Amino acid sequence: MKPFKFRNFTIHQSGNVFRVGTDGVLLGVLCSANHSEKILEVGTGTGLISLMIAQRNPQAEILSLDINEEAEKLAAENFSNSPFKDRMQTVHQDFKDFETGEKFGLIISNPPYFEENPSEKDILARQQTELSFDHLISKTAEFLSETGIFSVIIPFEAGNEFEQKCLKYALFLQKRIKIFGIKNAKAKRCILEFGFEQRNISESEFVIEKSPRKYSDEYLELTQEFHVFGQ
Repeated sequence: MKPFKFRNFTIHQSGNVFRVGTDGVLLGVLCSANHSEKILEVGTGTGLISLMIAQRNPQAEILSLDINEEAEKLAAENFSNSPFKDRMQTVHQDFKDFETGEKFGLIISNPPYFEENPSEKDILARQQTELSFDHLISKTAEFLSETGIFSVIIPFEAGNEFEQKCLKYALFLQKRIKIFGIKNAKAKRCILEFGFEQRNISESEFVIEKSPRKYSDEYLELTQEFHVFGQ
């Protein structure tokens, strides 16, 4: 499978690992990653989001987990070929069984969001067969620092359910970004950020395309340090 080249790193891909997609790119650029020194990514796949965060935050040490052994090896290869390799580590690990004495200033995930279904495509990455919202949230609450941020991108219609599940673990919504695939359409995704601190919720909207196959100005501006456009 053809590698996906960004300005400062290259993502090698595999047919058995969830590929580079817009959701990952958006979470990588929109999450609150600039001030955390220790970051954990749950379900790293190719390592895209972790690499974007490493580029954004030169102080961050990043640990990236994946239950899929092939994904973990692929992410490790992508990390080792990047200029950020000294600050990045991968672990082949089921997050439900993950243990550490460390706390993280940012825990980030593009989690599986479909209920279990007969589809055979990208089962681990797309379906909640191995990592449910409940497992993700409960383990995050265990490892998030007192002032840390939990950041996810999920389907917009799942947002309310996810917020309610987080409340059970005293994780309060701090930021909500509504993602629109195209201008004037219904919201497609949302980026949600939670923490143990209760504060005013930051609300914003983001449009990916201004018309079919034409990126919006805000998308081009936001990703200009990552994407290689026009090549």
